[in-house]
Amino acid sequence: MQIIKVPGLNCLGKNQGCLNAGNAVLAELAKEFDSSVLNLEEIHVDNEDVVEQEKLIYENSKDAFEEQDKVIFLGGDHSITYSTGKAFLDVFGNNSYLIVFDAHADCMPAMKEPTHEEWLRGLVERGFDSSHIVLVGLRKIELEERRFLDSNKIKYFEMGKFENFEFLCDSVMEFVNQPDSKVYVSIDIDVVDPAFAPSTGYLEPGGFSSREILYFVRRLSKMRGLRAVDIVEIDSEGDKKKGNVTVRLGARILWEFLQ
Repeated sequence: MQIIKVPGLNCLGKNQGCLNAGNAVLAELAKEFDSSVLNLEEIHVDNEDVVEQEKLIYENSKDAFEEQDKVIFLGGDHSITYSTGKAFLDVFGNNSYLIVFDAHADCMPAMKEPTHEEWLRGLVERGFDSSHIVLVGLRKIELEERRFLDSNKIKYFEMGKFENFEFLCDSVMEFVNQPDSKVYVSIDIDVVDPAFAPSTGYLEPGGFSSREILYFVRRLSKMRGLRAVDIVEIDSEGDKKKGNVTVRLGARILWEFLQ
């Protein structure tokens, strides 16, 4: 297993504070876990050149997928998942499955180098099988995004439209538990309610509690086909004024995937 810090930003200036979140999460983890035993790497990107940034993230993550049994990326904003997702698709092909935890659909019309608002649409247009994608925890979907999700038959669960949390978890697990499936789990911290994760770019009320997201993570971490995880959009700079609540949750999520 390898942990890779990816301080990539293409967030339209909305969440610059997540640039060094990887370091902050690892520093918090080190308070309870011997981080010296971890296989750590960093992709050194230039956020002033998003074309080169995308290329570096793609090439380095592709190498990691080919060499490691599991890879965990610490962002950065959610735009990094376009590049890591492309690499995942190119390595695992039709066996690729993607679980996205997010308050937002991230499916606006994609730029050439998709931002954190378009990365998922860009990934589908790049060739990721839309029938192998599930979004969990949505609370704000633009009309154009909903049309894209529905027309591409992307499975999604909106908060407030299910009552049984355990049934939701079972449904997601069943969806990706296919023969030879290779699973990528992407966690935008804004899927969690602002009461539990107050430091991120776009706060949306009505999200998961910290207890609920950790329950989900514990179950996902045991999947046979799990090959990749990313944790993104933690505003570690802003979190300093809020007791590092969000960073601590990010560290706990990471710790669960390390078990």
